[in-house]
Amino acid sequence: MIAPEKLFQLSAGQKRRKLALTFGELERDIAGIAEAGASYNFTSISRKEYIKTMVRLLLADEKLPHDEAHALRAQLEAEPFDERRICNLARNTLLAMLGTFPAEWDLVIAPHQQEGLCVERRAFFSDVCVYAEDIRSPFNMGSIFRTAEAMGCDRVYISPQCTNPEHHKAIRSAMGCIETMGYTRCALHDLPQELPVFVLETGGTPLNEFVFPQKGICIIGSEELGVSPEALRYATYGQVSIPMKGLKASLNVGVAFGIVMQAWINMLNQTKPA
Repeated sequence: MIAPEKLFQLSAGQKRRKLALTFGELERDIAGIAEAGASYNFTSISRKEYIKTMVRLLLADEKLPHDEAHALRAQLEAEPFDERRICNLARNTLLAMLGTFPAEWDLVIAPHQQEGLCVERRAFFSDVCVYAEDIRSPFNMGSIFRTAEAMGCDRVYISPQCTNPEHHKAIRSAMGCIETMGYTRCALHDLPQELPVFVLETGGTPLNEFVFPQKGICIIGSEELGVSPEALRYATYGQVSIPMKGLKASLNVGVAFGIVMQAWINMLNQTKPA
């Protein structure tokens, strides 16, 4: 982090870049995930007052858009003062001014801390599983794991052609759920034979009419091609589709999986024995 007085020696562009980096460092410090040696360490000024000083420097920028300036002033005067929120607003405002926008895996997201969290006690629906076929995007892969864990999937299977779930972008978007869930990489014919298999694909039974199995495996296909012809043949339980009205009528695979999982667990909850 830079001393406020040193910023006056920088050009406008350099000052914006340095402020953006500084607000990012502050966010990580507030979230408790600062890199080694990057924690707040100014002894002459509290972190709260340092943040306010940096925000006032940004407010003095003649290129700062009016709406963002108004929002920053409101945050500056708010009680209680939310250090992390104002740093986040300031950083993203500066990135927009610089023409740089963060990717999902660059966002400053603190790990979820849950007291007493134990993987062995994770609640899930027994034998409710997903098979990801040829998912190429690490971000989508991480999103699928995150949804699977949140919705109570038992297991995640991935095809041999899926991207590596250990990719740093997948790990980032999964928010710890890859480690929690684990996974099995296997071909279609190696999936458990005793479980019914259905696919999520266009042209099938509308979501509100589909009767989900009590246990089973949902196959979701690649971002570009959908599920393979082999998977369609393998899914003897059926094919479910999400009705859409838009001109594009297209959903991100992770979003589509979330919609189907919500419908599946709703049905399971309704049919659960009293």
